[in-house]
Amino acid sequence: MDIESTRFGTFQVRDDLVLTFADGLIGLPGQRYALVAKDEGSPFYWLHSADHADVAVPVTNPWLFFSDYEVRVSDEDAELLGLTAPEHADIFCIVRASSDLQDFTVNLAAPVVIHRANRLGRQIINDAGGYSVRHHLFSEVELNEARAMAAGTGSPAEATAV
Repeated sequence: MDIESTRFGTFQVRDDLVLTFADGLIGLPGQRYALVAKDEGSPFYWLHSADHADVAVPVTNPWLFFSDYEVRVSDEDAELLGLTAPEHADIFCIVRASSDLQDFTVNLAAPVVIHRANRLGRQIINDAGGYSVRHHLFSEVELNEARAMAAGTGSPAEATAV
């Protein structure tokens, strides 16, 4: 299928890769989305509406930044998605991007859960609790490393996300 995008122009997505969000995404129109990788190897994807050209949100795998992140999917959410085992799910978190890296945040309180095989998705409230809807994505060490690399004044340092 062809997807019109104000961000990327027109691009094609195989019909069997379109995700259905029966309840939509919080605050966004539409029920059909595609997960789009703008750059291969990037930690970020776009969850792009198949029906609204101007609707696309950046998402990421939270464990790339927060190795101790915990997600608990309620029995009701698992049933609505048809999930019978954790390994059938892909988890993404919505990113709020900014022109300044220090202002990038990620919503760890309401991750997007996708049933890989049946292509159903749902944004849930994380039953693990204690997470913010605007958690800083990058640690101070990562910010300093990125700034040094952008300025060409440093080599990458070993760092882990907060």
